[in-house]
Amino acid sequence: MLGVGDIFPSFKVKATVSSEKDLDKAFTDVDNSTYKDKWLVFFFYPKDFTFVCPTELKGFAKLHKEFQDRNTQVLTGSTDSEFVHHAWRRQEKDLQDLPFPMLADVKRELTASLGILDPNEGVAQRATYIVDPQGTIRFVYVTDLSVGRNPQEVLRILDALQTGELCPCDWQQGEQTL
Repeated sequence: MLGVGDIFPSFKVKATVSSEKDLDKAFTDVDNSTYKDKWLVFFFYPKDFTFVCPTELKGFAKLHKEFQDRNTQVLTGSTDSEFVHHAWRRQEKDLQDLPFPMLADVKRELTASLGILDPNEGVAQRATYIVDPQGTIRFVYVTDLSVGRNPQEVLRILDALQTGELCPCDWQQGEQTL
């Protein structure tokens, strides 16, 4: 699995960006250069139409403005296709206006190159990456497929990384660094 200090791999995938019926407006291509000069938060999840995954998407969506205020683009993804993402967004009320792209890693190239393709299930592990504007992975967080993550903690870690300083345990934005 790629870790802190590694360069995030090159990728190009289809992404679902809306729940509109017009599929020409619902999909776009996303690659390493799409969000140039931004911090990136990638959070991968196992499958659409499941139980833990929508709680995470909703959790990150609630913090979308805070991530934007930090020059950060949030991207989520799984090994499901863009069409499955689209159907899920249309069916799940809380996902219809999701403010970030849903990456479709149907070839499993990105998840495999990151080392987060679950060997037993063949799906993305529940992994989170914070990537700086130079493409360097600065944070990795992986939980069991059955356990959701804490988007507020991801935001806290992003804040700490963006200070460029040493930050003690439980540090919060606005507090003194070391």
